[in-house]
Amino acid sequence: MHRPLEDYALIGDQQTAALVSRAGSVDWLCLPRFDSAACFASLVGGHDNGHWRLAPKGAGDCTRRSYRPGTLILDTEWDTDEGSVRVTDLMPQRDRAPDLVRVVQGLRGRVTMRGTLRLRFDYGSIVPWMRRADGHRVAVAGPDSMWLRSEPPVRTWGKDFATHSEFTVEEGETVAFVLTWHPSHEPRPDLIDPLESLRSSEQAWQEWSARCRYQGPHRDAVLRSLLTLKALTFEPTGGIVAAPTTSLPEELGGVRNWDYRYCWLRDSTLTLGALASAGYLDEAEAWRRWLLRAVAGDPADLQIMYGLSGERRLPETELPWLAGYARSTPVRAGNDAVHQLQLDVYGEVIDSLALARRAGMPSEPHAWRLQLALIEFLRTAWREPDQGLWEVRGPRRHFVHSKVMAWVAADRIVTALEEDAGLAGDLDAMRQLRDDIHRDVLARGFDAERNTFTQFYGSTELDASLLLIPRVGFLPPDDPRVVGTVEAICDELCENGLVRRYSAEATGVDGLPGREGTFLVCSFWLADALHLTGRTKEARELFEQLVATGNDVGLLAEEYDPVSRRMLGNFPQAFSHIGLVGTAYTLFGTG
Repeated sequence: MHRPLEDYALIGDQQTAALVSRAGSVDWLCLPRFDSAACFASLVGGHDNGHWRLAPKGAGDCTRRSYRPGTLILDTEWDTDEGSVRVTDLMPQRDRAPDLVRVVQGLRGRVTMRGTLRLRFDYGSIVPWMRRADGHRVAVAGPDSMWLRSEPPVRTWGKDFATHSEFTVEEGETVAFVLTWHPSHEPRPDLIDPLESLRSSEQAWQEWSARCRYQGPHRDAVLRSLLTLKALTFEPTGGIVAAPTTSLPEELGGVRNWDYRYCWLRDSTLTLGALASAGYLDEAEAWRRWLLRAVAGDPADLQIMYGLSGERRLPETELPWLAGYARSTPVRAGNDAVHQLQLDVYGEVIDSLALARRAGMPSEPHAWRLQLALIEFLRTAWREPDQGLWEVRGPRRHFVHSKVMAWVAADRIVTALEEDAGLAGDLDAMRQLRDDIHRDVLARGFDAERNTFTQFYGSTELDASLLLIPRVGFLPPDDPRVVGTVEAICDELCENGLVRRYSAEATGVDGLPGREGTFLVCSFWLADALHLTGRTKEARELFEQLVATGNDVGLLAEEYDPVSRRMLGNFPQAFSHIGLVGTAYTLFGTG
């Protein structure tokens, strides 16, 4: 049995991240990077695929837990018959090696603690050789090495290919554990002081949070979303992963299981907007620099996603020894969608760079040349079918959202040329391109009989991405065609108030069996569209409902099943948290 995703909290050091359950178990961790092989993979397998539990002996789930205000430091507390105890989990900002720190503190009485560390390298497939060295436990297998130490030292023993510990803490006593990874061919890295790292990490996170400019309603939820985006940032390059996990299913027991530990261009405009609006221009600038490096090259070779440092090869493989979350297989590493043609990304890149200009970021000399190269490719490519925003694995089609985003690309180039006479470019040709795309979408992507835009040319189906039409400026919000589209999506794609991306089970458009849950970012888009079309009261009610879908520590997954009230998809999902921040600003401004 697998725990509901809402039972997990996130900790990380801005190069990788771990998921910690309400039972005090670290069930997912990839080292040394987000996209590395997992050393704790029980989340998508079983306990024998790696985990680290630290909790009172015989105890179940915690009594309560929370993040320390404005931080990514997790406090988990148990009340037992013996007394009360707290486990504080964090991953300090690393100097050279990644560290996972777990601090046990006695709060009341005298509590017996039990630890079980089951290390499994390469996604749970390799049992390392364990030994003692310098008073520590050391695990080695192939390129990986892990050191476990405690302060003060506690007794540990090996059994069932795991390391166990048992100790007691009284009120005011503290025992700290540090698990450190390093390449097995290198010397052990310098030891950190776990309590000092806790103090300095708390201070650094709180200083970062204090820079948040948002002062409107639900500020805690907005700040938690921004902290989550910061946690999903690969600090050395500025890239932001879509999620820290792989293969968490969109349907329990199904095959819609993908690896999201990469950086998607589709997120770029919304990410920049969320960070810049909240005052985090340094992070927004780092993301823009990552974007410019990643997409450099032949515009025809533009990919929909890249690795943490801009890597282009992300081969997809299956990991058959893992049983899958809730027996949802296959478990995948890598993502073959990297090879897809998705024309909307050209619009998203150009829109991102336009947003950066409006936000006052320093100009990049080669950014304009890149945009001209991208739009030149798009001048003919926009007429081609593609796989669309949702990366369907069925046939290519003329998706309306892709055409709209091609229009966005042309429109932003026109605006830039009109506003800055010093920029090179053929303004008349760009205006003509913009008008041609606009006419084509209105003629072929709109169902006049039903008064709604459709998923693709010739289709009668809907798509939640159509909610972005007024947001990107393709048509004004009060246009009857926009109003009709919003009403149709409310009628046909909503379930208990939340929005599905499309009717997957009805059309088979994505080439996959089964169905999926409601898509949270699409539901935020609906709230935006409701507000823009004058239905602000409904928009705010929907926003309240969406905030309530977060778990007890404010994290959102990719999808949500409103019937079973279960989170679905990879977790936590950057796109969902970006949606929350963006909609908060749409509805409430800066406060």
